[in-house]
Amino acid sequence: MVKSVSAAQANREFSKLMKLAESGEDVIVTSHGKPKVRIVRVEDGEDEAHRRQRAFDALTELLRSRPILNLPRATRDDMYE
Repeated sequence: MVKSVSAAQANREFSKLMKLAESGEDVIVTSHGKPKVRIVRVEDGEDEAHRRQRAFDALTELLRSRPILNLPRATRDDMYE
């Protein structure tokens, strides 16, 4: 379930919201009625930097496994026509 709170309420009740996120509930923080931030639990010791690095490594490996297209070589004049 997703809980939505105002920025002012999030400021007052941050510890409570952090415990909700730790238990698995997403918390959306709004400003002037518009969603601005999502507070979520970090998955079992994996921080965002490691998750992004794994995704980048997987994408790099996928691209390396694909054949390079044989495109004709373009001259500078071709690019500006």
